[in-house]
Amino acid sequence: MPMTASPIGLRRLYHQRITHPTFKAAAAVVAWLGAMQGQDYAGTKWAFGLRIPGSTEADIDNAIADRLIFRVWLLRGTLHYVAAADAHWLLDLFGSRMIKGNARRYQELELDEPTLLRSTDLIATALRDGAHLTRPELLDMLEANGVSTAGQRGVYLLQRAGLEKILVQGDVRRNVTTFFALPAGSTRPREDALAELARRYFTSHGPVTFADFVAWSGLLTSDARSGLESIKSELMEETIDGQVYWHAPEKPEAPLRSVYLLPGFDEFVLGYRDRGSILDKQFADRICPGGNGMFNPTIVRDGRIVGTWKRTLNKKETVEIKIEPFDSLTWQELNGISEVASAYGKFLGRKAVLDHPSPQG
Repeated sequence: MPMTASPIGLRRLYHQRITHPTFKAAAAVVAWLGAMQGQDYAGTKWAFGLRIPGSTEADIDNAIADRLIFRVWLLRGTLHYVAAADAHWLLDLFGSRMIKGNARRYQELELDEPTLLRSTDLIATALRDGAHLTRPELLDMLEANGVSTAGQRGVYLLQRAGLEKILVQGDVRRNVTTFFALPAGSTRPREDALAELARRYFTSHGPVTFADFVAWSGLLTSDARSGLESIKSELMEETIDGQVYWHAPEKPEAPLRSVYLLPGFDEFVLGYRDRGSILDKQFADRICPGGNGMFNPTIVRDGRIVGTWKRTLNKKETVEIKIEPFDSLTWQELNGISEVASAYGKFLGRKAVLDHPSPQG
């Protein structure tokens, strides 16, 4: 894999706490990042694990079960993990705008406001007193009360309840998502919330452009600019190849290793509008086939995406990891991949078995 290193990518790996993980808890990870992509339940647990030295999948499961972190519909209307302490002010910042943005889809699904409000009230009642219900259980309850959940209606009814701060997503049981009521929490004045979101993003994802922040957050440009202006004095400004970047003043340390196996949807990949500094355009279809919005797990070397990988859980307490590099492997690179594959296996409590092409040289 003879591709050149990416200085920007290396700095991002550091600020995202992948090359120098220091966190001890999942809630601290997601609070640092602001929010973490959560579409891929199993993959996201490894995104936490990468950033928590010595952690296991069971540790992340426990954080979810203990309601220290949970999934909500948030940035750009997609699922994200947030720290329990941040859920209210983040949903206040994005919820009403997403509800307005859904107006046309509500109309197409014949979901008028009385139906949406009734559904939300029914869900709130069902989740009282600490109830923990699965998606089918909630949808069956709505049907039993005369609210049709046919087609995509069910998804939008659950999302609406989430945007109204009624429910959040908990753990996944036998591939079925569970829901519970959003715990009580504190909020922030809007301007403070914009500043705090900007602070967390620029500090944890830098170097980044203003356009990266707008794309990641889904905020109106004016709101994103307000957030950045509020914290500019805390950041360093740098021009790279004619483009203005912002980042924390903290100087990155040299990476502990050169190769990493990142899950699909990791913030290192999805946290930016422009991936040109970490991915050659000719390989874009390899990480997101057909631009379908589904991102494959990636192999990252020296700050640049150099391949993809996938896992297969076997009954013999092993995990098979098949790597698909964009270019030929050297023995040194294969040794590095073997090391991180073993770390992933340890995270899962399984022995990693590597499936790889023959190295060159």
